[in-house]
This record gives sequence, structure tokens and C-alpha cells, in this order.
Amino acid sequence: MQERIQAAVDEVGTVLLGKERQIRLAICCLIAGGHLLIEDLPGMGKTTLAHALARVFGLDFNRIQFTSDLLPADILGVSIFDQATSGFSFHPGPIFSQLILADEINRTTPKTQSALLEAMEEGQVSVEGATRALPSPFFVIATQNPVSLAGTFPLPESQLDRFLMRIGIGYPDPKAERELLERGADADRGAAVQQMLSVDDLTSMREQAGQVGVSPLLLDYLQRIVAYTRENEAFHFGLSPRGSIAVVRAARTWAYMEGRQHAVPEDVQAILPAVVEHRLRASSDTEGRTGAALVKRLLAEVDVF
Repeated sequence: MQERIQAAVDEVGTVLLGKERQIRLAICCLIAGGHLLIEDLPGMGKTTLAHALARVFGLDFNRIQFTSDLLPADILGVSIFDQATSGFSFHPGPIFSQLILADEINRTTPKTQSALLEAMEEGQVSVEGATRALPSPFFVIATQNPVSLAGTFPLPESQLDRFLMRIGIGYPDPKAERELLERGADADRGAAVQQMLSVDDLTSMREQAGQVGVSPLLLDYLQRIVAYTRENEAFHFGLSPRGSIAVVRAARTWAYMEGRQHAVPEDVQAILPAVVEHRLRASSDTEGRTGAALVKRLLAEVDVF
């Protein structure tokens, strides 16, 4: 299965050039059963990555453009009176899809942002007194622009914590950008991405990743990381139990993608920035922009053994 995962990474890499690590992290997040937040400048390939992942796994896809006037019903759906039956019938919203792109999530109000909370955590939504299950798998990719913040509503810690990972894509390297320039009008080739895996394959991968072993020594290392965030005065608050569980889930999945049956410290170190940066804040920080520096400190100062 690892060869097929690499084939999927390579296929997505045909449209998101030179970003293998970001693609692998996104696929790791999907296999681990989490949700992904992509924070980067406009035009960096966030939407391209979401489209390509949906195609390569054969998932149903919906894009929701978040704006200031978007309402929860626009996402979840609404009941409409049917004259033929003299009753109300529920019309599901775009959230009833396997992969959701929540584009520019911080441009809508907290009330609408919160409509995603139950869906992301429970895999279901409650609308007009009825609970309705969402498709399985259910994967949310949310995007936000970290620079143009006028008129935005920053995600609170409670909602950031719902995302297993946060990644950035970054500028392409010169070789990749040259290829993009040579493609010209054909640069957006998302429709050309071929399906490499199926929903059944994804289900099987999730089961196998969950069986990857985690040794007591590795858990000791993780607990030292968690304790450091809670006890060091440089941290405004430490990692929550949900955060530490997220690290284990992601490390198991990363080890599985690397073809190992047991997770090792290198797996924790590989996924740690994506999993905990958005969960950490320095004591002197008021805007939540210091997560990357804090993770570097964890990797440098916490002993592996």
C-alpha cells in the first residue's frame, strides 16, 4: 500500500509542483481521520491541493466560499415546504459531501464558523431538531489568508483545535516556478489528476495505520514534550489531551506511510510542526503567531531518551 500512497503523492505533485512534503502531510491528515487547515497567501495552490486530493482518492467534493453574509443554513441545509406532499422536505447543504473545501473560513462570522464544529468532531449535523449523519469518510480542508485580516473573524482556540494539522504551502522553488511559467494558460491542470485510490482503500489504510505500534519509550518522549509546554513559562498554555492524542494519531499514520510497523521519534518530529503549531502560543503573543518558534524550541530542548 505504501507504493500506492507514493503514487498518489506523485499524481497530486503533477499539479502542485515541488511540494511533496505538504502533499504527504495532507494525505497523512486524511488517513489519520483528521481535518486540515491551510494558511497561506492567495494563489499558492490551496484550492488546487484540495481538488487534487478529492480526485486522487475518488471522493465527492464541494467547495464553500465563506463570506461575511454566509449563514449556517447555507452550509447545513434547510427544510422547504413541498406543496405536492403538504409537508416539509429537507434539502441538504454542501456539507453533505466527503471532502469539503471551506475557503477563507475566517471571512465569515463566528456563528457560521461554529456550524462546522459538530460536523468536524462528530461526523453529523443537527438541523431543525433532527440529527443527520454525514458521508464517510468526511474530510474538511479549510483555508485562510494570514495577511489580509481586515474584516475577518480569527478562529478561536476551540475551533483551531478541531484541525488535526495546519500547514502552509509556500512559494515554489525556481525549477517548479519555471515549469509553471512554461505551462502558461495550462497551469491549472486539476482536471487531469487521475484517481489512484478508492474509498475502500482509504478505509483499509485507516485501519492499518491505527494498528501501528507505539512503544512506551516513544510515549515517554511525547509526555516530556507535553509537560514542557505546560510547565515552561514561555508558553501561554500547554498542549491539551486532545493535542497529545493528535500527535500520536499523526505519528502512527506517518510511520505507516513510511512503511514501518512501529512509530519512532523521527515520526513524531516529522509531524510535530503541522500538528501543534496552531495549538501553541507564547506568553507574550497576542495574535497566535509564535507557534513555529515554540515547536523549534521543543525539538531542540526536549530529550528523545
